[in-house]
Formats: sequence, C-alpha cells, structure tokens
Amino acid sequence: MDPLHARYPFFEAAREAVREADLSPAVLVRADAPAVERGRERVERALMEGTVASEAPRRWDVDTEVVSYPIARILVSLIDTPAAVEKYAVAEAATARERFDADFAAADDPGRERASLDDVLREFDLSDAVRPEREAPSGSGRRSGGRRRPTHYRVGLGAYLELAEAGWGQRWRLVNREVAGGEVRVTADDLSRLLEAAVERRVASGLPFEVRGSEGGDAIAAALSGAVSDLRALLNDHDAAGRTSVETVVPALFPPCMRTLVQRARDDGDLPTTAEFSLTSFLVALGMDGDEVATLLDADGEDADRIATRVEYLAERDGTQYPPPSCTTMKAYGDCVDPDERCETISHPLSYYTDAVRDAGDVRDWREAAGEG
Repeated sequence: MDPLHARYPFFEAAREAVREADLSPAVLVRADAPAVERGRERVERALMEGTVASEAPRRWDVDTEVVSYPIARILVSLIDTPAAVEKYAVAEAATARERFDADFAAADDPGRERASLDDVLREFDLSDAVRPEREAPSGSGRRSGGRRRPTHYRVGLGAYLELAEAGWGQRWRLVNREVAGGEVRVTADDLSRLLEAAVERRVASGLPFEVRGSEGGDAIAAALSGAVSDLRALLNDHDAAGRTSVETVVPALFPPCMRTLVQRARDDGDLPTTAEFSLTSFLVALGMDGDEVATLLDADGEDADRIATRVEYLAERDGTQYPPPSCTTMKAYGDCVDPDERCETISHPLSYYTDAVRDAGDVRDWREAAGEG
C-alpha cells in the first residue's frame, strides 16, 4: 500500500487498496493482528485527546496503519453512541488537518510522500469550487511547488455554505465575509478549516453501522467486547461527572488522586497519557485556562505548549464533552492513590472537590495568590 494511504485512510484510494488486498476484518480480529491494537489506540486517543496519531508511529507499518482505520470504525460502531461517533470523526479530521498543513508546506520536498492541495480538493470534489486569489507578494508567505502559496482563496458560495457551520462563530457568517461573483473570500487557514470539515463529514458518514448479524459480525463483536467495554467507560464518565458549580481553585482541597498527579507533573514534567488527561480535564472543569494550568504544574517550553493545546481541546465545547474520569476509571488507570474517608462517599473526583470546598467555607482561589506572586 502507498504510504500516503496510511496518512489519509479515508481517501477513496486507500479504501480501494484495502478492498483489493481482501483484508477481512473478521480474519484480522480473529488473528489479533497488529491492526486491531492500532485501531483500538486510534479510537482511545480520539476519545481522550482529539487525535488519532499513534504515540509510537514507528511501531506500525503502512499496511497496519491503513487497516487500523476500518477496525476503528468497527469499534466506534460497536460502542454505538452519538458521542463516540462525533469525537472519533472530529479527531480524524483534526489529525488530517495537521497533516494537510504539513504536506502543503513541504511541497518543495520531492522525496516526501505528501498530498497536494489539488489532490485534496479533487478528493472532496472541490476542484471547481476553490481557486487561489492571487500569489502572495514577494518576500512573504510560504512556498508551494516553487511558488509562494496564496494567502487567500475564493470558495464557491455553495461549497462554503455546505462546509461552514454556524457554531464556528460570527466571523464565519456571510455578512462578515467578502462575497463577490458567487464566491467567498477566505484565508489559507480558513480553507484548512473547511477541508477539516469535509474530512469530518466523510468519516462520520455511515457511522455507526450494524456489525452483529453480518457475516462474521457476531464473532467480531465477541472478540472486541473487552476493548468496546473499556472504550465505553471513557464515555460513561460524562454522565458520572455532570457539571461542577465550583470554579474556585484550591489545590490543597483536591482529591488525593489529583494532588498526587499535580505533584508528579511538577516533579517529572511529564505524565502518562491517561494521567495527563485525567488531571488536565479536572483542572479545565474548574474553569482554568492553559496558562493557569501550565503555571500550576510548573510547565514551560514544549510542555507548556502541549498543555495549552490539550486545554483548548478539552474546553472547546464548554467542558461538557470531555469531563474528568470517574473514580472507577481512575482505579482502572492505576491513578487512584491514598483514598481517604471522603473518597468512600463519592464516585467522582469533582464530587469530592465540590464537597471539600463547601465544607471548607471561606477559601482563597489559588489564582489570586499566583497573580500576586
């Protein structure tokens, strides 16, 4: 298979390559092939981190990476909740956008397998709907194909209205855009966002589908039942968490598990993926922004940048889609440490903290002291 298929497994050429290779999901699952583990990682990272990129990309060959995509779709279908479909599609699209941008910027590197903007536009039937406005002035902009990349594009009105969503904000409304000749003027970054939306829709299309009852489907569902149960637990934490009304930050009142993770982050500067997700989502639920979280964890440089990206992702839907894990999940992660008497009466770290702040009475927000410092 083409290495490009591994980067964009939702491209029609990649899907056709899988069909031609006659790689049966039932056979792969029965054999517990590497693609099954990678498919599970794909979904888990989508649910927890908003990306489907592997934490160890060199571990997987091209064929495994490509086939992990249909395996991931099977897992999402077996989870069978709207939240799973949405988060998975959003993560695939966000990862694709990062790769698109990197590929477009590497247009002058002939030795690299990459997708050009023209390739992507053709893939989504947008070739006739998007055109560069003009070349960027000399001395500015990025290069593409030996020429400077345009800073703006013109997008057909129909394509723009189909891809742009009202929830993106006021600046995406046509009244706030330059529209002429049936075209909408957008920046290069705006075009990337529209392409991301196109990927999200393609990935979400057809999900979830019925796995059980099809040829080999019952066996697939049975073999993947453990993975599906674990992945569902990540989503079920949403119902357990709810929304906390406490937005005062008092680290001394954090539940033992979160106090321990804060200290580990300060001491080591790095946490395992599950631990970092648990801690960051907890802090976001308290209303903390990226700078505040980085300050609390004594993070700087690349660590601070990574935390800021994580906070932005977790908070982008007002904190309701990505709550911190429940106590049950924290135990499964191995991050439930030194439980005290209060822990015996609650089922979620946010419940612990809400009760602790209420019982403490008059408390001072850590951010006030940090600001004075």
